[in-house]
Amino acid sequence: MEPIMNRIWPSVFQRLYRTAVLPRRNHSGCAEQATVPASTNSKHIKPTLLVSRLYQPSNLRDVGQDSRLQGEVTCKSQRLMQQAGLIHPSNPGCYYYLPALVRSMEKLVRVIDQEMHGIGGQKLDMPSLCSADLWKTSERWDLMGKELFRLKDRHGADYCLGPTHEEAVTTLVAHQTTLSYRRLPLLLYQITRKFRDEPKPKYGLLRGREFYMKDMYSFDASEEAAYQTYESVCQAYTGLFARLGLRCVQVQADTGNIGGKLSHEFQLPADIGEDRLLVCGNCSFSANVETMSSDRTDCPQCKTGTLVESKGIEVGHTFYLGKKYSHIFNATFSNAQNKSSVAEMGCYGLGVTRILAAAIEVLSTEEGIRWPGLLAPYQVCVLPPKKGSKVDDAAVLAEELVHTLGETGPHLRGEVVLDDRTQMTIGKRLKDANRLGYPYVVVVGQGALEETPRFEVICQETGETMFLSKDELLNLLGRVKTV
Repeated sequence: MEPIMNRIWPSVFQRLYRTAVLPRRNHSGCAEQATVPASTNSKHIKPTLLVSRLYQPSNLRDVGQDSRLQGEVTCKSQRLMQQAGLIHPSNPGCYYYLPALVRSMEKLVRVIDQEMHGIGGQKLDMPSLCSADLWKTSERWDLMGKELFRLKDRHGADYCLGPTHEEAVTTLVAHQTTLSYRRLPLLLYQITRKFRDEPKPKYGLLRGREFYMKDMYSFDASEEAAYQTYESVCQAYTGLFARLGLRCVQVQADTGNIGGKLSHEFQLPADIGEDRLLVCGNCSFSANVETMSSDRTDCPQCKTGTLVESKGIEVGHTFYLGKKYSHIFNATFSNAQNKSSVAEMGCYGLGVTRILAAAIEVLSTEEGIRWPGLLAPYQVCVLPPKKGSKVDDAAVLAEELVHTLGETGPHLRGEVVLDDRTQMTIGKRLKDANRLGYPYVVVVGQGALEETPRFEVICQETGETMFLSKDELLNLLGRVKTV
């Protein structure tokens, strides 16, 4: 027994050592800081978020000098997003979403979830691979034409990659034969990849073949209730864009191949917008030109205002469907008289990746990205001095500041990065910080070594530069909103 134990114990101790000392992996796949006693000789705390470790390949940031990519760049947001290492082209209309963009997208999804839950939305996930039988039943298999990605399985059955899910969700609800009017309205939504075979993909994430979308579907007991649900979703959209600081316009729109009785688009005014809008300067009326005569100049609502044409990027769309799909797929509920009745429906879309790209398009400068505050990948970037410079001693203070921000402001945990590329000048790192669009950049230089330490703080949104004490800096960043 003793020889056997002598062979076992070394491996046991080795496993215990690895468990106690070696870094673990967190849910994101990143190595967590090892839990070991701090050395008494340790002079500073090692921050966990370092710019040198972020996956932003340098070759992606020089898109303007890359002739292969330069010919494909068609708008400001696409150029800036490629320069900053947010996206990388894969094939026409498809992109790699790199880590910084994924962080922003996850934040946007959280904001959308909050707004949808606020009106009673319930999140689910439906298959992207949709049976052709459903689409043929609704007659959209032929109506969609070449925009529908179609494929066959090994048995010869036809499928499509869903650009939208009216057929699928209505079939799901129709399978619930015990649905009572007391459980209505029912609002089901998902945030998933969608597919559309665009003939000429362009403008980066603004018009692609593969994209993320939030699509919600409502089921109501009556037409009156359905209109109330429709209005509540429109109000939630308005609130969402207000939270993001985006000036969206709700315009009357065509129902298109989705169909229905009523439709509105949420448009973000932009010069590169593909939609033509008519807006009255005297009242709240606005419409997509598709719904009106393009040469009309008088407002049909107030009768006195003049319609002015502008361009917009569609970032949201709402439809009151009535019984178009529920009648076809027999989505019914038991009414107050315990009789079967066909549900009234609505559907509501938000272009998740399009919102991100459109926001960058309208908010950014030609040189750098400007984000809606809540959606920036990271809120704060701290720049220590260049290695070997006269103020090199301030580097320790920069690392301590990153730690302090995370400890004193829990909302900033995971939101502060240290640009540890100290072989580069402050100027070059400031240029990179401007490109990515950190809302706040803190330069730790000579002022931090003074008797009363001062930090240079740059607010990217306003362009303002401030020199603040540590307490003033903590107070400023303590008011930053995160999600």
